[in-house]
Amino acid sequence: MEDSKAYTYAMGPPWLFKGSALYQLHLVKTEVARAFIPKDFKLVEAFGYTLGGFFLASYEDSPVSKFDELVVIAGIVWSPPTSCAWAARVLVNNEEACRHGRKFTFFLLQEIGLPSNVGIFSKKFTKVKEKSTNVYNSFLNKIGVTSSGRKEHTEVKISEVNESNIMSLCSISLPYVDPKRRNDDKWMGPKIRMSLPSFSGQTIHHPLLLKYACQIECRMRAVAAAEVSGPTNEYDGNKSEVEPQNTSRLEDKTLNRCISILLSKPVLALEFNFLKMKVNAPTIVHSNPKNRVQV
Repeated sequence: MEDSKAYTYAMGPPWLFKGSALYQLHLVKTEVARAFIPKDFKLVEAFGYTLGGFFLASYEDSPVSKFDELVVIAGIVWSPPTSCAWAARVLVNNEEACRHGRKFTFFLLQEIGLPSNVGIFSKKFTKVKEKSTNVYNSFLNKIGVTSSGRKEHTEVKISEVNESNIMSLCSISLPYVDPKRRNDDKWMGPKIRMSLPSFSGQTIHHPLLLKYACQIECRMRAVAAAEVSGPTNEYDGNKSEVEPQNTSRLEDKTLNRCISILLSKPVLALEFNFLKMKVNAPTIVHSNPKNRVQV
């Protein structure tokens, strides 16, 4: 099975991923986002904030079979005639996916220039009392998309593996969805197609600046924003979880900035179901001295 999956990657782009995802946009402070983005880029910002957040996906099928992925998005950069997201950190819980990704693909890729790492995604079901603590969730309550009260949630605890250490990154609480409702066409939202362009590169693994895009087909609907909490000291696995200060000082700052992005204020949450994502090969981007970029 693994050999056939590896062969799928070797056949070349585009590569196909199927599953579901939550794309959540947050208001991220400009100084936090700017730490991840090259100076050649103009950050799309207003009143000291840009749009960052995260992309949390669960792939049922891919060139390396099933795996989970978290992409921490630092912000949006301007690249005429459109804008592109910039990933601050990427975690995947499949070592094979990470290995293949370094050579071949999109969100997983260090060779493509994304800051990818192996992560642990621990999921459990729990009942929580929902709170309409922000304007976005209160608005969804009023129009009947969601309602307050005790509901079942899926808590996804995400940690990063760094050599023999496991560092807690965050916990994301997602509303539990009854599988029967996933077959309800009206409830699932409209069918959409879109292209998500992104930049990568200029990392220690890949000094070149790259641009890539993925073509998405899915059923999309607005949902209540997932609740994100910060690192914990508890872990259910066999390894001992440690605090980030055991890593280098530079890595401490990077990890803390990623946590700051995840804990920033959400403004929009979109659920992608029946997701089919085709990832195209990257192209090299050349920068010029006038703070613009050219493909």
